[in-house]
Amino acid sequence: MKDMKIKKVAVLGAGAVGSYVIWGLSKREDIRLGVVAEGARAKRLAQGCKINDITYYPEVWNQQEAKGADLLIVAVKYGALPEALESIRMITAEIGDDKVLRSLIKVASHKEGDGYYFNPETTVGIIFGELKEPYKSERVQAIEALFYDTGIHYRVTEYIQEEMWSKFRLNVCNNLPQAILGAGVGCYVDSIHMKAISDGLRNELEAVAKAKGIDMSKTDESSGRGSAVPASARYSTLQDLDAGRHTEIDMFSGALMRMGKELGIPVPYNEFTYHMIKAMEEKNDRKFDYTGERDKTTWAK
Repeated sequence: MKDMKIKKVAVLGAGAVGSYVIWGLSKREDIRLGVVAEGARAKRLAQGCKINDITYYPEVWNQQEAKGADLLIVAVKYGALPEALESIRMITAEIGDDKVLRSLIKVASHKEGDGYYFNPETTVGIIFGELKEPYKSERVQAIEALFYDTGIHYRVTEYIQEEMWSKFRLNVCNNLPQAILGAGVGCYVDSIHMKAISDGLRNELEAVAKAKGIDMSKTDESSGRGSAVPASARYSTLQDLDAGRHTEIDMFSGALMRMGKELGIPVPYNEFTYHMIKAMEEKNDRKFDYTGERDKTTWAK
């Protein structure tokens, strides 16, 4: 460990998640920090990244310039991952268990205008760890040293797989129902019906996790909830729908549907949620905008 020091950090994805990393690591004057981007996006990022009303200026690197980074932090949304894989291969040369350190982030970040905003004090932060011993590996210790005294909240865990499922549970149970309702997260406290839907999604997810040998009780105490937010907060799926973007529903209920089918576990709450949010995406795409089509007739089926 004493010989492993991180001096060059590349961030792939400078959105809601990447902004938290940029905000923290910009305090480090002893490293090179860059965001990976090409074309128009690179030109835009060269003007700086506005985070909590302060503009930060990490370097902007193309794939070749990012090559050789000591650490590549992947912070893209699920839909952008297939395209990002080519950049990851170019920067790291190869992708495998010996190269990838599992991690997750809990940050209630949102976009306003041309900037991203989050509360540094209430943010849970980044959780990371090895799948097996040694849990305090050289690379884990190097990342701890990198994050130390940056303002980034972080925690090393021996249960990274269970922690990832815990974050998965938060996304499915808390992210999705409010997206359909179009209301802030306070709806889960104020409405017994919203709580019932959230609980139904949770029960299905936990049944799938148990069948896969994931003991979620290992992280209930440490990761039972996400970052503290106001009752009006709108999580990422609702933010996507508000902005007319496609969501990450394939990674949430879509993944549970696939796993449930493989395991023979019914997941009706997730099936309904999946199709409902897919329909809302189609509505945003104007697939069924019938405004003004008074002469068009259809039959209910």
